[in-house]
Amino acid sequence: MSDIADLSLIAVTKRFGGIAAVDAVDFEVAQGEFFSILGPSGCGKTTLMRMIAGFESPTSGDIRIRGVSMLAVPANKRPVNMVFQSLALFPMMSVGENIGYGLACAGVSGPEAAERIARILDRVGLSGFGPRAVTQLSGGQRQRVAIARCLVLEPTLVLLDEPLGALDLKLREHMKIELKQLQSAFNTTFMYITHDQSEALVMSDRVAVMNKGRFEQVGTPRELYHNPKTSFVAGFVGDANIWSGSAAGAIAGGTRLKLATGAEVTGMGTGIDDGVRAYLRPEAIALAGSLDELSALPNRFPGTVSTVLFDGAASTLVIDAAGFPPLRATLPQAGPLAGIEAGAAVAFGFTPEALKIFPA
Repeated sequence: MSDIADLSLIAVTKRFGGIAAVDAVDFEVAQGEFFSILGPSGCGKTTLMRMIAGFESPTSGDIRIRGVSMLAVPANKRPVNMVFQSLALFPMMSVGENIGYGLACAGVSGPEAAERIARILDRVGLSGFGPRAVTQLSGGQRQRVAIARCLVLEPTLVLLDEPLGALDLKLREHMKIELKQLQSAFNTTFMYITHDQSEALVMSDRVAVMNKGRFEQVGTPRELYHNPKTSFVAGFVGDANIWSGSAAGAIAGGTRLKLATGAEVTGMGTGIDDGVRAYLRPEAIALAGSLDELSALPNRFPGTVSTVLFDGAASTLVIDAAGFPPLRATLPQAGPLAGIEAGAAVAFGFTPEALKIFPA
């Protein structure tokens, strides 16, 4: 494998009038990597993808594919293919004709095209589907045809713009697994755009969290989830109880924090100003029947269960406690508190490392 990245962006900026939709973005995507850009609507992620595909030109900066600048290369000449949310399959064509359309545009026809179409259909699990009308396919099968249409051209880079957004929940969950397996099998570089954190975390080797035209943090899904570097990442990636308050000073083992609602807790943070925001994952909260059972935790408090939200493998407890806003804690279905009901007394606690504190 070459050390040259499949994709490099160097200080890429895109302005529309006085607004920087993409602001001096730098990153690289290695060969064979599944790289996702995760961010809310309007953060600049689609504009960034359109510049890589060649549909928009950057105001400044450079876009390189395998070390070659793409600034003067039109979209149809770039070694890039794209899968859209709408899939953009031709309904009047068969599966094989859809896949072969790009080959025909590239001058590949006859037995060579037929052989490549058959081979790619087999690899995406649709062997023998070539003559079938795309209108006869399920949503997941159409997704695989759209991927096959890209991969048959053997591009350096496949760009996917929220391709699962139009699918129902069960099919979307299934296609997450299929997309990751296809990408691994072909060892093709995928760059995936999404606002759905679960898609990015499940499928990606690395994720860039984007906000207001810039990357807040780039890392593995595990790094982003457990070690967010900014308040935005802590709040956007995963679920969290979010508290506001003020730093009451550094102590051994962490930072003492007084919540706006009155409770005092110990968490972890650096460069803390007086006003802070704190983030605590529901699954990081330990639950017990009494405070004595949580004696090893510096943060431990009594509370009352106000609501139990059943959700299959785990329930969510909503707990009322003096000095806290209502907080959510994850309750496994197996354990001493399984079957707890609203109104029950409960003790909860957490480590300082679990409470991430950032300047407000």
